[in-house]
Amino acid sequence: MTSSAPAPRVITVVGPTAAGKSDLGVFLAQRLDGEVVNADSMQLYRGMDIGTAKLTLPERGDVPHHLLDIWDVTETASVAEYQRLARGEIDRLLAAGRTPVLVGGSGLYVKGAIDALEFPGTDPEVRARLEEELTERGPGALHARLAAADPEAGRAILPGNGRRIVRALEVIEITGRPFTANLPGNDAVYDTVQIGVDVARPELDERIALRVDRMWEAGLVDEVRDLEARGLRDGLTASRALGYQQVLAALAGECTEEEARAETIRATKRFARRQDSWFRRDARVHWLSGAAQDRGELPHQALALVERAVTA
Repeated sequence: MTSSAPAPRVITVVGPTAAGKSDLGVFLAQRLDGEVVNADSMQLYRGMDIGTAKLTLPERGDVPHHLLDIWDVTETASVAEYQRLARGEIDRLLAAGRTPVLVGGSGLYVKGAIDALEFPGTDPEVRARLEEELTERGPGALHARLAAADPEAGRAILPGNGRRIVRALEVIEITGRPFTANLPGNDAVYDTVQIGVDVARPELDERIALRVDRMWEAGLVDEVRDLEARGLRDGLTASRALGYQQVLAALAGECTEEEARAETIRATKRFARRQDSWFRRDARVHWLSGAAQDRGELPHQALALVERAVTA
């Protein structure tokens, strides 16, 4: 049943992995005559289904989902390109009188979609030099340099994410400013209501462990093996995805599958903390308790929040 209250122009559902964002996004889209726009950087990739917890077609509840399965695993992700695609979808939905519901935990992707965010250019010589250094010294050494130059960026970017570390160092060198100084404040380009799903850390850790176990049982290793044959190891972005990176290591004989599973759980818990820290910095996010989710109250609390925002 569609709510009679007018919907805000854009809704975002954000928070850490395993918090329950996807199901909430579907619920809100169903009630508000909306459609979902994906804001999970790894769900953009074709074939990366199990390890990204991508909703199956039945789980999408007949709600159209956009920006899923648009890139091959060999393609390098670009926030600027995502921004272009996401705004195109948002503008199209608004023009059709539909409510865009942006769902995902990739903070910079969400910000790029809804805020006035311009990306510094690139310098091929600087980029090539940094990438050569990455190959020779590894991401750890470059991350240490980044953390010294821009502590906030060092906290936000995973130490093993060589591509993002190189980009941050490149921006610092090109602009002469910290990487995070190039990110603007919260200057929105759309009238947006942001909803954060807040799950207590012990419970979230349990959910993450259970989710990873279920991914293994659902065939994550076989999924990665299939994607490896399609060039996953050559994908600078996709090969670093949580779960996929660890399984690739196991397939290469660098660890056992059990060790890969345990490391996926550990790495995902660390990543969830980084996601939570990112979204907590944005005072516009309205946080709803995961305890309400356990009682089945979260969807209706979120709907009431949206409707209050419309009538305020």
